[in-house]
Amino acid sequence: MSYGIWLSFNDQAEGFQLPINPEMLEVADSVDGQSYQISKLGEINVIKDRALTDYSFTSIFPIQRLPMVVSDQLLPPKRYLSLIEKWMSSGKPVRFIFTGDGFDINTYVSIESFDWQELAGTGGEIEYSISLKKYLFYAAKPVKVKMQVGQPPRARAQSAKRADTKGTPKVYKLVKGDSLWKVAQKFLGSGSRYPEIAKLNQIKSSDYRRLPIGLAIKIPPK
Repeated sequence: MSYGIWLSFNDQAEGFQLPINPEMLEVADSVDGQSYQISKLGEINVIKDRALTDYSFTSIFPIQRLPMVVSDQLLPPKRYLSLIEKWMSSGKPVRFIFTGDGFDINTYVSIESFDWQELAGTGGEIEYSISLKKYLFYAAKPVKVKMQVGQPPRARAQSAKRADTKGTPKVYKLVKGDSLWKVAQKFLGSGSRYPEIAKLNQIKSSDYRRLPIGLAIKIPPK
């Protein structure tokens, strides 16, 4: 199986495959715990929420097509630099995709650091290192307000009616060429909301690329 790493931005409006695969992809995934010294009790360890995963690697943007180049399209080295620096300054996450023999990664990340240098005597070849951190989308949760005693009957009826309009999730059967991204784009208005569909249907990330045609999946409300 061929290995590959892709970075893309703004629903894949911009992006590229790394021309040369790094020798190593470092993945740091741990629980953010902290130890404390408590008088007369000694050391205790408080387990906190799971920390966000970090990814880092080092590679080269070549000036010409070398034998180790794996991408079909080779951009000028400075074009890769300008895209990455543009994405960093936007304050928005990028999509990070890794395909490998043992596992795949497909997630949103923030670019935490990007260091590069032009290699002397190569005519413009760039050596770089990049660090990424998994990004989770978040939004304010709706606040439930209890109805006060004495609220007019009409207001109670309208509140109940509004609650009923949420309804139960729709069900959609996958057809050839479908993906969770396409389904989210079609029904939720944004492909980036595909994790909501995956969570509702308990679909693991390792199964994203093996969803069978005809699979009935629930669609969350907009």
